[in-house]
Amino acid sequence: MTSGGVEYDKNRSVVTDHQHHQNQPPPPSFQGVPNYPPPPQQQQPPATGYPQPAQPYVAGYAVTAPEHRRLPCCGIGVGWVLFILGFFFGAIPWYIGFFLLLFSRNPRERPGYIACAVAAVVATIIIVVGVVRGSGVWS
Repeated sequence: MTSGGVEYDKNRSVVTDHQHHQNQPPPPSFQGVPNYPPPPQQQQPPATGYPQPAQPYVAGYAVTAPEHRRLPCCGIGVGWVLFILGFFFGAIPWYIGFFLLLFSRNPRERPGYIACAVAAVVATIIIVVGVVRGSGVWS
């Protein structure tokens, strides 16, 4: 022991068995979940100039655009054609569009059919008010 009660010759840290650890291989690194896409690799900078090449993949996932057939009736759909025709043929096409909405499975046609349904409801209200007002009940 030295002066001051401090021992400089002894190491008071935790003692480990170094020879035991030298014979074991290091633990494997974490590889992630097996179904998760691998990290992106170092990519080359994009080519300069015009036009740029298309990138078919984004972060490991394929980018696909859904293919749609062209809508009938000049590409605007049956619902919108019925909506426009309803102004010329006295709301009858709007009622047809309303009933087509009930049986339609094409989500691209639905906005036109919904416009027909709204116009049919408004037309019905206007027709009922006109008939009631014309009969003299409220006058």
